[in-house]
Amino acid sequence: MRKPVILITGASGEIGHGLIERLAADDHPSIITIDLQPLAQGLRGLVDREYLGSILEIHLLERILAEFEVDMVFHLAAVLSTRAEFTPMAGHQVNVEGTLKLLDFAQSQGESHGRPVVFLYPSSIAAYGLPDLDTKNRVGAVAEHEWNQPTTMYGCNKLYCEHLGRYYAGHYKQLAAETLSGRVDFRSIRFPGLISADTVPSGGTSDYAPEMIHAAAQGSHYECFVRPDTRIPFMAMPDAVDALLRLARADRATLSRSVYNIAAFNPSAGEIYELVRKGFPAAEIAFEPDLKRQAIVDTWPADVDDRAARRDWGLDPRYDLERAFSEYLIPSIRNRY
Repeated sequence: MRKPVILITGASGEIGHGLIERLAADDHPSIITIDLQPLAQGLRGLVDREYLGSILEIHLLERILAEFEVDMVFHLAAVLSTRAEFTPMAGHQVNVEGTLKLLDFAQSQGESHGRPVVFLYPSSIAAYGLPDLDTKNRVGAVAEHEWNQPTTMYGCNKLYCEHLGRYYAGHYKQLAAETLSGRVDFRSIRFPGLISADTVPSGGTSDYAPEMIHAAAQGSHYECFVRPDTRIPFMAMPDAVDALLRLARADRATLSRSVYNIAAFNPSAGEIYELVRKGFPAAEIAFEPDLKRQAIVDTWPADVDDRAARRDWGLDPRYDLERAFSEYLIPSIRNRY
């Protein structure tokens, strides 16, 4: 008999770190992971098997299919927004082709053990594309179906993969004599900017917020690449992990859609600066906007409408802006350095 497991791709990244700890603490089924980078030493004892490799390696997925019965997939592996703009082909290969391979893997698993594989997919506010600042300031909180015209390769990748997930869940090979859809239970969250105290920022376009905090804690000068008035939604990493787990555990019958907005607070970069200076009075932070990166952030909404997530599966972030900084980010990052 193959062993029932949860599969996490991109497990050594920012979300994977907290997710593994939570799953292990909650006594979930065994965890297996895939990543190009090895897990941190403290995480290795929490997983059943660690595979070093790429999600693009078919033989690796076939090996897992042969050895394990995967009930749930957290597909976190991705080329992040900034890097994907410099290498759009690599971004497409990992973010789209890799996701397609994982969806097909989940389809095979679902057909093999006769029940749907729950597939959690982290999308992004990069899936949005507002045309100008006047529109951004006017429309306020944006719903899932609005302004889906991304301007970045990463955003295009994420939006397309949301549609691929819907296809596998509801329309896979719809012309076949036998109904083959329904083997993948696709569920996606459009994450806001995420701020973690446990991992170092790794190239996201929203990373000006965590970069500001980490630089201040190290006593390093930091040049923020967006204007002080720049505003997008954010969330503390523990709440992001909690949201993934809440959605994963939700009864399918309660879900009104496949893709959900979530957020916790939406400060301006200037307000983040003030909170960082409150925690680190000697912080040296200057605003030196990078016009190209600024233009990308300006296409993202200042806030999102997350009422569906709160209604359908109980989204309830613990950290508002003040608590996120005073109780989680500032103390933990200060101790880190």
